[in-house]
Amino acid sequence: MAWYDEAVFYHIYPLGMTDAPKQNNYEVSEHRLLTLIPWISHIKEIGCNALYIGPLFESVGHGYETTDYKKLDSRLGTNEDLTNFVAECHKEGIRVILDGVFNHTGRDFFAFQDIKKNRENSPYRDWYCNVNFGGNNEYNDGFSYENWGGYNLLAKLNPHNPAVKEHICDAIRFWVSEFDIDGIRLDAADVLDFNYMQTLRQVANDVKPDFWLMGEVIHGDYSRWVNEGTLHSVTNYTLHKALYSGHNDHNYFEIAHTVKRLYEMGGNRPDGLKLYNFTDNHDVERIYTKLNNKQHFFPAHILMYTLPGVPSIYYGSEFGIEGKKEKYSDDSLRPALNYADYKDAVNTNNYTKFISALGKIRQNTKELSYGDYTELCLTNGQYAFSRTCNGHSVIVTVNNYDNDATMNLPAGNATEYVGALSGTKVTANGGSISVNVKANFGEIWIPADIANNDTKPVELTEEKVEETTAEAVTNVEPAEPATNVETNTEKESDKTVDTEQPTESAKPQKKTTVPTNKSYEEMTVEELQEAILERMRRNGPVTDQMKKDVTDNVYHNSLVNWIKSFN
Repeated sequence: MAWYDEAVFYHIYPLGMTDAPKQNNYEVSEHRLLTLIPWISHIKEIGCNALYIGPLFESVGHGYETTDYKKLDSRLGTNEDLTNFVAECHKEGIRVILDGVFNHTGRDFFAFQDIKKNRENSPYRDWYCNVNFGGNNEYNDGFSYENWGGYNLLAKLNPHNPAVKEHICDAIRFWVSEFDIDGIRLDAADVLDFNYMQTLRQVANDVKPDFWLMGEVIHGDYSRWVNEGTLHSVTNYTLHKALYSGHNDHNYFEIAHTVKRLYEMGGNRPDGLKLYNFTDNHDVERIYTKLNNKQHFFPAHILMYTLPGVPSIYYGSEFGIEGKKEKYSDDSLRPALNYADYKDAVNTNNYTKFISALGKIRQNTKELSYGDYTELCLTNGQYAFSRTCNGHSVIVTVNNYDNDATMNLPAGNATEYVGALSGTKVTANGGSISVNVKANFGEIWIPADIANNDTKPVELTEEKVEETTAEAVTNVEPAEPATNVETNTEKESDKTVDTEQPTESAKPQKKTTVPTNKSYEEMTVEELQEAILERMRRNGPVTDQMKKDVTDNVYHNSLVNWIKSFN
């Protein structure tokens, strides 16, 4: 067992949270990173024991156009500040992982600047992919090069160059010796060369015991990246999408089907794929913004904290803040927050109280980290599963409907269960338990003999339930209660429910065509998806799973990269 097997992450985008200038003049004017030190106690208070923070190193603007891998971004402070910050985290028992932006650099990076100066005579001309001195670009460099995501601001490194590999590996060793970090999140891991990542894994194995290597991957078979030779984990964008759309559509079949597929992908073992689970992050809209019914914040996070994987909360989302993605800016997703405005939130803010309770339940309940996953009940509006370890079964129940529901579930070996969120006790009868699941809420039922007596029920103040939007109402399928679920307003149904397949929308789908007069960068998400499917059809049969992988990917830059990979 490693520390990350029981991790509950907090995620910070530091340039945004500290309100750093949008452009870097490479002068240290303020030690902004140190302003985050008061947040460390908050991170611990809400039940997190690990921090993912980044990007941190010297860059031009948003942080992913690296200028120097061994220097803290001047807008945040000095290397000494980062050393002190990590040390303060460690004092509170919080592990720290940083962003590793190893696929590309910014144009101010020393190797790129040398190519600009010395052109064909530069010893670094092979540090980047497809440098062509017969080409040009919008910066009028007199040469062209491969970039990331269509942005020449991000010059793509050549992963096959031994000097590049050694420079990156040396940076990792430096980060451990200088800052004492505990792991790295590889940016854009889904486009990194696999041999390159295997080299990074070897370094990770050498620099520190249990050093964690996690990668940003959006679509595809996650087991390609998560294995003994490559990465320990990747970002679970598949579950992220299901968590909000499954609630907006009142369709727990989508979530359960996603979980089942991911669990099978890991060999039907709890340690097969320990994916990095999240409801939102610095690249996507806030979960509170995405949810049509804001009360679904509660069941969505119950699932995120209890399903197989490593849970993560993005800074500010524990307060229920909004964040809508804009066409040309991610600033609203990466806001400045003042600690003084939120220092008492765990006592006054319902969402913070709730996230704090989930974090502590997760840390105190080993079954949620190591337990087998078994689906127990599934309808459009209700979902139950167990996490079983060493003979103890923790049962999770959620309800996305506006009425309470009664669920009759197998009780495992326990004779009594305690609701960790409510403190309610239920007794098993004939090997099963009958539990009430509150509307737009859920519960984590822990066997009484292993329940933590120090865990107090979460007390939420009454709030007005926000109405579901008209658009959401038109997308809601009629409920199909299973034989072990009944709502308080309707009789139990005898209808059998197929729990193997997700329900499909009955709405006719608009046909998307691929424009011939647009570049990939100009295409919409739907046009890019159709273009990718067309390319797949040319190569052979397209399975339902392949179609789902494409349609689940709603991230423009990722789709552009995907379609270009066919060329």
